[in-house]
Amino acid sequence: MKLPYNITDDPWLVAHNFLQKNDLNPMFLDQVANFIIENSKGHTLGSTGTGVSDPFTGSGRYIPGTGLGTGGTSGVDPFTGSGRYVPGTVPSNLAPSAGGDPFTGGNAYVSDDGHAATVPSNPYFPKKDPVTFDQANVTQIIGKLKELNERTSAEQKLAEDDLQVLEKFISVVSSPSALETPTSQQLEILWKAAQWPEDIVFPVLDILRLAMRHPAVNEHFCSGNYSTQFSNYLLNKINLQGKPANQMLVLRTVCNCFSTPSYGSKLMMSLRETVLSQAIEMRSTSNKNVHIALSTLILNYAVNLHAGNDIEGKANCLSIISVAIEALQDYEAIFRLLVALGTIISNDPNALQLAQSLGVDSQIRKYSSISDPAKVGDCCRFVLKVL
Repeated sequence: MKLPYNITDDPWLVAHNFLQKNDLNPMFLDQVANFIIENSKGHTLGSTGTGVSDPFTGSGRYIPGTGLGTGGTSGVDPFTGSGRYVPGTVPSNLAPSAGGDPFTGGNAYVSDDGHAATVPSNPYFPKKDPVTFDQANVTQIIGKLKELNERTSAEQKLAEDDLQVLEKFISVVSSPSALETPTSQQLEILWKAAQWPEDIVFPVLDILRLAMRHPAVNEHFCSGNYSTQFSNYLLNKINLQGKPANQMLVLRTVCNCFSTPSYGSKLMMSLRETVLSQAIEMRSTSNKNVHIALSTLILNYAVNLHAGNDIEGKANCLSIISVAIEALQDYEAIFRLLVALGTIISNDPNALQLAQSLGVDSQIRKYSSISDPAKVGDCCRFVLKVL
């Protein structure tokens, strides 16, 4: 499969056409475009290498929340890796024309003379679906769980049979679309392990983060008798005194709660003010993965608020975005905040007026010139056009 490219071509358009021509999933747009950009800097196009290994985060160690695969792919993030969020892409059953070419497809802009005009469309917002953290290296999670189980107190230590039950549970929730449903015994053992001390609980939080994507687990923890206990547990973990790994994983767990509208999303929306007021305190940490999880959480609230008329909720979210924009510096986190901002103000004059009154245009304008990654500057310019 060849990927022809001229140095004068637009890499994003070439990537888009390449995916269309070869009937590939549009979620690979960023990956292909960045491949072109990286390999056209005076080099011959070819396969990208992953030879550089970070001595602190190399391929052999377990890193909470990281993805499947080996070597450089173990840290896959949903916005930058194979399971990432690609702005504007939605499931085909929700948007039949979503895979169409914005320049030549059925919804392309056509000028008065009947010729299609190359007017760039906005692929970033409004975002319609929540962003979840889906990747997991199950083998490493289980290995770390067993290792740390030896260090916990006798009353909290899991028996060998319990560990086997949890191992089976992880295999079930790793594929949330599978027909198999977790058992009550598996859920009870997970909750028992979730009470481990702060310094060793991170692999359990990683399992909980992964499990919340499964509809049955989502319903179990986010409705009925468990919902209050579960929400208090999450809120207690969202604090500046926690370990960075735990801060990141609990924010990712909350993000994944949004995967089921009837339960997790409903519960998180009922706790919006409390969750956001505590989560925004995480902006003072220096961990970029915490910042990316924070901005993703804000984005998921924006997605849920977009279609409704909750102007108070939108005002709260806009205020949080404004505070986060001032504090966060990682470009991936900033990108997600820009998508959140664009989603909130799209098709809502009142929300737009609120954003203008907060002066967010002056806050984000500096990002309009960012070209690496290109999506930051591109998305920022689209937001500024709306503002």
